[in-house]
Parts: sequence; structure tokens; C-alpha cells
Amino acid sequence: MRLRHLSFPLSAALSIAIVFTFLTMGLNYGVDFKGGTLIEMQPKEKGPSAIAAVRTKADSFGFGEVEVQEFGAEGGVSLRFPIQPGGEAAQGVVVEKARGEFGGAYNFERVETVGPRVSGELVQSGTIGVILSVLAVLAYLWFRFERELAVAAIIGTLHDIVLTIGFFVITRHEFNMTSIAAILTIVGYSLNETVVVFDRTRELLRRYKTMPTIELLNLSINTTMSRTAITSMTTILSLLALVVFGGRAIEGFAQVMLAGVFICTYSAILISSPVLIYIGVRSGQRVPAGATGAAAAQPAE
Repeated sequence: MRLRHLSFPLSAALSIAIVFTFLTMGLNYGVDFKGGTLIEMQPKEKGPSAIAAVRTKADSFGFGEVEVQEFGAEGGVSLRFPIQPGGEAAQGVVVEKARGEFGGAYNFERVETVGPRVSGELVQSGTIGVILSVLAVLAYLWFRFERELAVAAIIGTLHDIVLTIGFFVITRHEFNMTSIAAILTIVGYSLNETVVVFDRTRELLRRYKTMPTIELLNLSINTTMSRTAITSMTTILSLLALVVFGGRAIEGFAQVMLAGVFICTYSAILISSPVLIYIGVRSGQRVPAGATGAAAAQPAE
């Protein structure tokens, strides 16, 4: 618990920075939400990609401002064209033009086309899904625990969501429907980690009614630490395998999940539990956090 003097200012600073960056830079929305055409190409001959040449040719198509980025370690290039007036037929023209211009030197690994109507529906559905899921989780936490434990669990879950969004903002990972799935999975993982620790905390609150709060919280974390470490490490190893061998299709999802596991583990130990000190967890006649000596642990009758 003494590490709360470091973890709280750190998380507060990160959260403020993330909110500011989100409001100024926003997320790097994918084709799912922005609409348009996304093309990912790999050169047929290995070597550095000619980003400047690809950008010049793509701009000459006359389809508006084109985002050209390099990805991977083998010279891959991604092209993102804005929505074209004329519906699906116009989007198809973009793909055919790109194939005709770059097909000789590049293999087309991924082609996605989303119209304005579909992208708008995806934004609405995705937003509603996230909001309803988070509200359901928060409601579960409120009824699952006593008031103080519920408030601390809710703060920890919201903290994890903010830092996960911050990962998208800072790394500029593409935010799409897969990203929403990753966020909801991380919320579930955060809930699992918090419930395990707080179940033990509640058990100890009933058993040791006169133990100082800091000692009791340290005990609840330490008695669940082996479980937390084993769960986190097995999950991290699985996600590392997905990051390294999963391929381009799930690479972004796996990276976000990997960051989320670290965030949730850190939060369950160094954020959620210390919050109980500040909101004043209650069970019987509690001894102040700084009490010593006669405040040794006494089993409940």
C-alpha cells in the first residue's frame, strides 16, 4: 500500500494526459468508422518500400487525400482512400485503379471497402454496445460488493478503460470494430482481477475486525498474488504468441490485449485496493490506518 504514493500520481498524470491528447488528436479511426477504401500491399521483391513513389502515384489518381503508411518489417504499404461519391461502384473504381498501378510490384494482402451509410451504422452500434456493456459491468460491481468496495471497483474499471483508450491514442493503432472487441475483453479481464482481490478483502474484513486497514489490504493482495501472477503470465504468453505468429489480421487486437493485461494487473494491485484507504472501508470497529501495537489482528468471534 505504500506504493500508492507513487501509483496514484502516476495514474492521475497519465489519465489527464490521455484525456487532453484524445481531445486534441483523437483516435486513428479505421475504415470501419470513417468509411472509404483500405488497401494493404506487400512488395513482391523484398526490400525497403518506396513510400514516396507510392504516395505520388496514389495522389495522382484524383481520389482525394490519400493516407500512405509503411507497416511491418518487409516493406509493406497501406493506402487509405476517402469515401468516393457514387456509392460502391465508385469505391470499386479505386480498387481497380490501385491494382492496375501497383499490381505489378506488389501483392494485395488486404482490401476493405466501407460506404458512408455502413460506417455510420457501425459507429452508432459500436458506441451503444460499449456504453451498455460498461454500464452493465458497473451495475454488477455495485450489487456485487458493499458500497465502499463497489466504488473502488468501479474506479479501477474506469481507470483501465481510460488507459486502454490512451494506448490507442498514443500508439495511433487503428481503431475499428476489432478494437471495440478488445476493449470489452479488457473490461471483462479487469472485472475478473478486481473481483478476486476484493472477495478476499471482504473475507478478511469480516474475519479481522480490528486489523489496521493498510495491513489488511496488504494481506488480501499478498494472499491472492500467486493467483494473479499465474493468470497474468499465462495470458501474456498466449498473447505474445498471437502478436508474433498471429499475422497482420489479429496483430492489432493482440497488442491491445497485451497492453490491457498489464494495465489490469497493475490496476487491481496498485489502484483499486488503495482507493479503499481514501474512501474509508468499514467493517465493525475499524482501527485507523496508522494504528499500531494493540491493533494486531484478532479473529472474529
